Amino acid sequence: MPTSPPKVGLFVTCLVDLFRPNVGFSAIKLIEQAGYSVDVPEQQTCCGQPAYNSGDVPTTRELARQVMTAFENYDYVVAPSGSCASMLKFHYVELFKDNPVELEKAQHFAQRCYELTSFLTEICEMKQVTANFPHRVTYHDSCSGLREMGIKQQPRQLLNSVTGLNLVEMKESETCCGFGGTFCLKYPDISTRIVSDKVANIHHTDAEVLTAGDLGCLMNMAGRLSRTGSKVQVYHVAEILADMTNIPAIGEAEGE
Repeated sequence: MPTSPPKVGLFVTCLVDLFRPNVGFSAIKLIEQAGYSVDVPEQQTCCGQPAYNSGDVPTTRELARQVMTAFENYDYVVAPSGSCASMLKFHYVELFKDNPVELEKAQHFAQRCYELTSFLTEICEMKQVTANFPHRVTYHDSCSGLREMGIKQQPRQLLNSVTGLNLVEMKESETCCGFGGTFCLKYPDISTRIVSDKVANIHHTDAEVLTAGDLGCLMNMAGRLSRTGSKVQVYHVAEILADMTNIPAIGEAEGE
């Protein structure tokens, strides 16, 4: 008898849910194109990263328990965010290291968690996409995705398969954009200086479009680009790969 395809649970992320649902729809389209069944558990919540970074461990543990329960029946858990994916994959294990029963559950959960482009290239073995995007594009490497999840070549491999897309590397693409979750709120002056340097590097590429795998980073850079009068448009990498860029770019939709 034919076997059913593995079940994928999409971890939407708070920012995607609240500010850019198109990223979630794009992720679903890509995963389905790879031949997998996708579901979005309604009982999922925040991954707990803001609370965790602020030192609120009890709240983070409660959120982690709820998330793990929501995704317990899926073969894979995929997030269109290296930041949230690293929280699920690495920091949940740290949260429960002193509780053997919950630690085992967190370890099993972690083994099933992936960032979107990593899942597409490494698990689905996707080599190319069918998108068309005739623009000069530069890519920003988000901190958690790069340093914790090892996301570097995966998005570039897929972007290079997009018809008409010209991928140009910016100087210091691996340098932080200044967002850092609560960092930009605690240290606004430092954050502004960092994102200003990032924007200068973006402009030096003469790129028409900026993309990345984390919406927080993209919203931060889009805001600074807009405030400096830049014409550079900003899209999440999933939107470009899924050929779903027929909506206003990030920042434009909010009237920036």
